[in-house]
Amino acid sequence: MRTRILGARVIDPTSGQDQVRDLYLDSGKIAAFDQAPSGFVADRDIDARGLIATPGLVDLAVALREPGYSRKGNIASETLAAAAGGVTSLCCPPLTKPVLDTPAVVELILDRAQEAGHTKVFPIGALTKNLGGEQLAELVALRDAGCVAFSNELAPFANNRTLRRALEYAATFDLTVIFHAQDADLADGGLAHEGATASFLGLAGIPETAETVALARDLLLVEQSGVRAHFSQLTSARGAEMIAAAQARGLPVTADVAMYQLILTDESLLGFSSLYHVQPPLRTAFDRDGLRDAVKSGVIGTIASHHQPHEADAKLAPFGATEPGISSVELLLPLALTLVQDGLLDLPTLLARLSAGPAKALRLPAGRLAVGAPADLLLFDAEGQTLAGETWYSKGGNSPFIGHCLPGRVRYTLVDGRISFQG
Repeated sequence: MRTRILGARVIDPTSGQDQVRDLYLDSGKIAAFDQAPSGFVADRDIDARGLIATPGLVDLAVALREPGYSRKGNIASETLAAAAGGVTSLCCPPLTKPVLDTPAVVELILDRAQEAGHTKVFPIGALTKNLGGEQLAELVALRDAGCVAFSNELAPFANNRTLRRALEYAATFDLTVIFHAQDADLADGGLAHEGATASFLGLAGIPETAETVALARDLLLVEQSGVRAHFSQLTSARGAEMIAAAQARGLPVTADVAMYQLILTDESLLGFSSLYHVQPPLRTAFDRDGLRDAVKSGVIGTIASHHQPHEADAKLAPFGATEPGISSVELLLPLALTLVQDGLLDLPTLLARLSAGPAKALRLPAGRLAVGAPADLLLFDAEGQTLAGETWYSKGGNSPFIGHCLPGRVRYTLVDGRISFQG
């Protein structure tokens, strides 16, 4: 399939280009800009006048729920939701059943993702067997099967010595480790950020130090082991400062933040709505502003959805008994555009945090528009609007943003030159 895209404003964060151009796609790759290659005859034209063409979004945290949790979602439904949000490449965490700690589970996910064809999927393998924190998983075998990084998610390690050995082993094979910095003991039993809102509501708190204590330990072990490290789902301003200091010392560390952490605060919990129950928790306006500043400066180079779909029953119990998480991947672009609307980021910088930044963090073959690169791209109307929930593709309806009118509208998502979503 040969495709000609006419008159789009092309924004590519990697090369810095921002101009109106035509694009020519052939055999799943970008064949040329502006002038058709010799002998090129388009099978399809896309009139993109008034639209923005940018690399397809790269989301580092999308729970696909398959295998094991089909009541919450599956690979077909959640990758379609991702495509609707402008995502062409995504990473799925090892929180499956069975845990993503064997090549067989990796192969199942990749096969079903290919069958669905909505997005490219890059699995994140478990760092320890069954996420138990004791015995190292077969990391090299998982890498060879297709895993791009390894994580123990929020599951604790048996002790710091085991963690150190895991990092040293990963460093030996140049593997990337993803940290979710939260001290399990300090966070134990907590439901919300430890502060005025939690006290007012009578909810058990999770202090900022649950993040910063774990982060300090992890950064010291990263420095000692030399492992490539990505810190996922930061929630505090102090945590962002610690990442900045580590980067200034030359440590090979990157970081991401959940999209909703840049919008919401712990005050959202005042109505006791379980839709705002997330782990790690929403923190204060001061923390949100600190995270925003870190995104603006590039200390946090990636914005991710941290999409966690749930069935309706998972959110119907009293707040403390509900399952944490927000279904948000299909709103990733519209939610992100609120940061431009609010004057926090210019559009090219935002798109860098959604594409080139995450691709660089995990060394993924994505996030750029260049001749010869995969034709994974997004066409969207920056002046349009999205009514969240008007159409909904995820099996999880657990989103506090449903019903909101958000800026921007995804028009086309293309993966390897194929239209995987049209809105």
